[in-house]
Amino acid sequence: MKKFILILMILGLLVVTACTTHTHVVGKGAQGTEAVEATQWYAVWGLIPIGTSPDTNAMAGGAANYTIQTQSTVKDIIITMFTQYVTITRRTVTVTK
Repeated sequence: MKKFILILMILGLLVVTACTTHTHVVGKGAQGTEAVEATQWYAVWGLIPIGTSPDTNAMAGGAANYTIQTQSTVKDIIITMFTQYVTITRRTVTVTK
């Protein structure tokens, strides 16, 4: 029974540790619900970006007011659970106009 509780605690920590969200408001923020998503990949547990980062200005399509949200979604956490052993992590960037 103690092993079962320990396993549940470890799994819970794996899920909770990556739940971070950063929100940036440009101008007055999102005025609608149109959203565009892109992903960011990092090596060495988030220290070194892999490839190019998403261009949030281009994702906004020239809008003056939009919101940028960078987060680890459930999909990102599940993928990272398998790739973290080779130090690769993933985050999702969402731009809402």
